[in-house]
Amino acid sequence: MASTPEAAEGGEIRRRDFIYIATGAFGAVGAAAVAIPFINQMNPSADVRAMATTEIDISAVEEGMAIKTIWQSKPVFVKHLTAAEIAEANKVDVASLRDPQTLDDRTKPGKPQWLVTLGVCTHLGCVPLGAGQGESRGDYNGYFCPCHGSHYDTAGRIRKGPAPYNLEVPPYEFTSDTIIRIG
Repeated sequence: MASTPEAAEGGEIRRRDFIYIATGAFGAVGAAAVAIPFINQMNPSADVRAMATTEIDISAVEEGMAIKTIWQSKPVFVKHLTAAEIAEANKVDVASLRDPQTLDDRTKPGKPQWLVTLGVCTHLGCVPLGAGQGESRGDYNGYFCPCHGSHYDTAGRIRKGPAPYNLEVPPYEFTSDTIIRIG
Protein backbone atom coordinates (compact mmCIF):
# COMPACT_ATOMS: atom_id res chain seq x y z
CA MET A 1 0.00 0.00 0.00
CA ALA A 2 2.27 2.63 -1.22
CA SER A 3 1.01 6.14 -1.42
CA THR A 4 1.95 7.17 -4.92
CA PRO A 5 0.91 10.31 -6.73
CA GLU A 6 -1.07 8.20 -9.19
CA ALA A 7 -3.09 6.55 -6.43
CA ALA A 8 -3.83 9.88 -4.78
CA GLU A 9 -4.88 11.34 -8.08
CA GLY A 10 -7.16 8.46 -8.92
CA GLY A 11 -9.13 8.16 -5.66
CA GLU A 12 -8.80 10.73 -2.87
CA ILE A 13 -8.66 13.90 -4.91
CA ARG A 14 -11.78 13.03 -6.85
CA ARG A 15 -13.76 12.29 -3.67
CA ARG A 16 -12.52 15.49 -2.08
CA ASP A 17 -13.47 17.52 -5.17
CA PHE A 18 -16.94 15.98 -5.08
CA ILE A 19 -17.33 16.91 -1.40
CA TYR A 20 -16.22 20.50 -2.10
CA ILE A 21 -18.62 20.84 -5.03
CA ALA A 22 -21.49 19.27 -3.09
CA THR A 23 -20.84 21.57 -0.10
CA GLY A 24 -20.71 24.63 -2.36
CA ALA A 25 -23.93 23.66 -4.13
CA PHE A 26 -25.67 23.02 -0.81
CA GLY A 27 -24.49 26.43 0.44
CA ALA A 28 -25.70 28.16 -2.73
CA VAL A 29 -29.15 26.56 -2.46
CA GLY A 30 -29.31 27.57 1.21
CA ALA A 31 -28.29 31.16 0.41
CA ALA A 32 -30.96 31.35 -2.33
CA ALA A 33 -33.57 29.93 0.07
CA VAL A 34 -32.79 32.76 2.49
CA ALA A 35 -32.33 35.52 -0.14
CA ILE A 36 -35.52 34.99 -2.16
CA PRO A 37 -37.98 35.75 0.68
CA PHE A 38 -35.78 38.63 1.83
CA ILE A 39 -35.75 40.23 -1.64
CA ASN A 40 -39.44 39.44 -2.22
CA GLN A 41 -40.46 41.35 0.92
CA MET A 42 -39.04 44.51 -0.71
CA ASN A 43 -41.61 44.34 -3.54
CA PRO A 44 -44.53 46.76 -3.30
CA SER A 45 -47.63 45.46 -1.59
CA ALA A 46 -50.85 44.72 -3.48
CA ASP A 47 -52.49 47.98 -2.41
CA VAL A 48 -49.52 49.98 -3.70
CA ARG A 49 -49.49 48.10 -7.01
CA ALA A 50 -53.22 48.81 -7.36
CA MET A 51 -52.49 52.53 -7.07
CA ALA A 52 -49.73 52.41 -9.67
CA THR A 53 -52.16 53.75 -12.25
CA THR A 54 -55.43 55.59 -12.02
CA GLU A 55 -57.94 56.55 -14.69
CA ILE A 56 -59.80 59.84 -14.69
CA ASP A 57 -62.93 60.66 -16.67
CA ILE A 58 -62.58 64.27 -17.82
CA SER A 59 -65.81 64.45 -19.82
CA ALA A 60 -67.54 66.58 -17.14
CA VAL A 61 -64.66 69.06 -16.70
CA GLU A 62 -65.72 72.30 -18.36
CA GLU A 63 -63.30 74.75 -19.92
CA GLY A 64 -61.60 76.83 -17.23
CA MET A 65 -62.30 74.29 -14.47
CA ALA A 66 -59.99 71.88 -12.69
CA ILE A 67 -60.48 68.68 -10.75
CA LYS A 68 -58.44 67.13 -7.98
CA THR A 69 -57.76 63.44 -7.68
CA ILE A 70 -55.30 61.15 -5.91
CA TRP A 71 -52.53 59.07 -7.48
CA GLN A 72 -50.01 57.17 -5.33
CA SER A 73 -51.25 59.09 -2.26
CA LYS A 74 -50.44 62.42 -3.93
CA PRO A 75 -52.92 65.05 -5.09
CA VAL A 76 -53.20 65.52 -8.85
CA PHE A 77 -54.69 68.56 -10.57
CA VAL A 78 -56.28 68.16 -13.99
CA LYS A 79 -57.11 71.53 -15.50
CA HIS A 80 -59.05 72.28 -18.68
CA LEU A 81 -57.29 75.43 -19.88
CA THR A 82 -59.22 78.14 -21.71
CA ALA A 83 -57.96 79.63 -24.97
CA ALA A 84 -57.00 82.78 -23.04
CA GLU A 85 -54.99 80.76 -20.49
CA ILE A 86 -53.21 78.90 -23.30
CA ALA A 87 -52.39 82.20 -25.05
CA GLU A 88 -51.18 83.71 -21.75
CA ALA A 89 -48.93 80.71 -21.08
CA ASN A 90 -47.53 80.74 -24.62
CA LYS A 91 -46.61 84.43 -24.62
CA VAL A 92 -44.29 84.08 -21.58
CA ASP A 93 -40.59 84.35 -22.42
CA VAL A 94 -39.39 80.88 -21.44
CA ALA A 95 -35.82 82.11 -20.94
CA SER A 96 -37.04 84.32 -18.08
CA LEU A 97 -38.41 81.34 -16.12
CA ARG A 98 -36.56 79.72 -13.21
CA ASP A 99 -37.44 76.26 -14.56
CA PRO A 100 -37.81 76.92 -18.32
CA GLN A 101 -40.56 74.85 -19.93
CA THR A 102 -43.13 75.73 -22.56
CA LEU A 103 -46.78 74.77 -22.27
CA ASP A 104 -46.16 72.23 -25.05
CA ASP A 105 -43.43 70.63 -22.89
CA ARG A 106 -45.99 70.19 -20.10
CA THR A 107 -48.96 68.90 -22.12
CA LYS A 108 -49.54 66.11 -24.63
CA PRO A 109 -49.33 66.82 -28.38
CA GLY A 110 -52.71 67.84 -29.75
CA LYS A 111 -54.12 68.33 -26.23
CA PRO A 112 -52.69 71.68 -25.03
CA GLN A 113 -55.96 72.43 -23.22
CA TRP A 114 -55.37 69.63 -20.65
CA LEU A 115 -52.75 70.33 -17.99
CA VAL A 116 -52.06 67.45 -15.59
CA THR A 117 -49.76 68.20 -12.62
CA LEU A 118 -49.02 66.83 -9.20
CA GLY A 119 -50.60 69.10 -6.61
CA VAL A 120 -47.43 69.24 -4.54
CA CYS A 121 -45.39 72.42 -4.19
CA THR A 122 -41.78 71.79 -5.15
CA HIS A 123 -40.53 73.87 -2.23
CA LEU A 124 -41.56 71.83 0.82
CA GLY A 125 -44.43 69.65 -0.39
CA CYS A 126 -47.51 71.69 0.57
CA VAL A 127 -50.66 71.46 -1.56
CA PRO A 128 -51.13 74.65 -3.61
CA LEU A 129 -54.47 76.39 -3.99
CA GLY A 130 -56.05 77.20 -7.33
CA ALA A 131 -57.64 73.96 -8.49
CA GLY A 132 -60.84 74.43 -6.49
CA GLN A 133 -63.64 76.94 -7.01
CA GLY A 134 -62.94 80.25 -5.28
CA GLU A 135 -59.39 79.36 -4.22
CA SER A 136 -56.59 81.92 -4.50
CA ARG A 137 -54.70 81.48 -7.76
CA GLY A 138 -51.80 83.77 -6.95
CA ASP A 139 -50.31 86.62 -8.96
CA TYR A 140 -50.18 84.65 -12.22
CA ASN A 141 -53.71 83.16 -12.23
CA GLY A 142 -52.46 79.60 -11.81
CA TYR A 143 -51.71 78.10 -8.41
CA PHE A 144 -50.65 79.61 -5.09
CA CYS A 145 -48.91 77.77 -2.26
CA PRO A 146 -50.06 79.31 1.01
CA CYS A 147 -47.27 77.73 3.07
CA HIS A 148 -44.40 79.90 1.82
CA GLY A 149 -45.90 82.02 -0.97
CA SER A 150 -44.90 80.31 -4.21
CA HIS A 151 -46.88 81.54 -7.24
CA TYR A 152 -47.33 79.36 -10.34
CA ASP A 153 -48.76 80.47 -13.68
CA THR A 154 -51.57 78.87 -15.70
CA ALA A 155 -49.13 76.22 -16.98
CA GLY A 156 -48.03 75.27 -13.44
CA ARG A 157 -44.63 76.95 -13.88
CA ILE A 158 -42.97 78.65 -10.91
CA ARG A 159 -42.96 82.41 -11.31
CA LYS A 160 -42.45 83.83 -7.82
CA GLY A 161 -41.53 82.53 -4.38
CA PRO A 162 -39.13 79.93 -2.97
CA ALA A 163 -40.17 76.88 -5.03
CA PRO A 164 -37.22 75.79 -7.19
CA TYR A 165 -39.14 73.90 -9.88
CA ASN A 166 -42.42 73.85 -11.77
CA LEU A 167 -45.26 71.65 -10.55
CA GLU A 168 -44.33 68.13 -11.62
CA VAL A 169 -46.14 66.56 -14.56
CA PRO A 170 -46.73 62.88 -13.78
CA PRO A 171 -46.51 60.22 -16.47
CA TYR A 172 -49.92 60.09 -18.14
CA GLU A 173 -51.63 59.26 -21.41
CA PHE A 174 -54.99 59.71 -23.04
CA THR A 175 -56.65 56.33 -23.51
CA SER A 176 -59.59 58.06 -25.22
CA ASP A 177 -60.78 61.63 -25.72
CA THR A 178 -62.32 61.63 -22.22
CA ILE A 179 -60.13 59.23 -20.19
CA ILE A 180 -56.66 59.97 -18.81
CA ARG A 181 -54.54 57.19 -17.31
CA ILE A 182 -51.94 58.45 -14.84
CA GLY A 183 -48.99 56.21 -14.06
